[in-house]
Amino acid sequence: MELYSRQREEAELRRLQRVKREEKRETASLGAEVLAFFKQSVAKRQTKLGKIAECWGRLVPELLLEHCSLEGLSRGTLTVVVDSSAHLYDLKHLLLAGLEQQLLLGCRSAGLRKIVLRPGRWYDGDGPGERQVRFG
Repeated sequence: MELYSRQREEAELRRLQRVKREEKRETASLGAEVLAFFKQSVAKRQTKLGKIAECWGRLVPELLLEHCSLEGLSRGTLTVVVDSSAHLYDLKHLLLAGLEQQLLLGCRSAGLRKIVLRPGRWYDGDGPGERQVRFG
């Protein structure tokens, strides 16, 4: 009787081992695809926006820099998001007073032809110390 119950237990253990075993699946490496995506999307965009961001940081007053964010460059148009209407007004007047021409001349090689301002926020939080960048 004991031999029979022992055989049954061993059979049950083999069955459980077979059922619960996790088979390792062969998966393709993502390295090459991620690298290609990075080169196509991120690096290409960074070369253009990097030069524009550098010029923007040099020419725009520091007081306004913390209230605006370069959103993107599409077909020669740079979109800038400004977090309040007062800062939008100040930046618009600076651009009209000659800052836009300086930026366009300084960033011509990056393909910059026009600057568009739009109100909005690129961060969560209200105070300067509470700001956290929002992605996506």
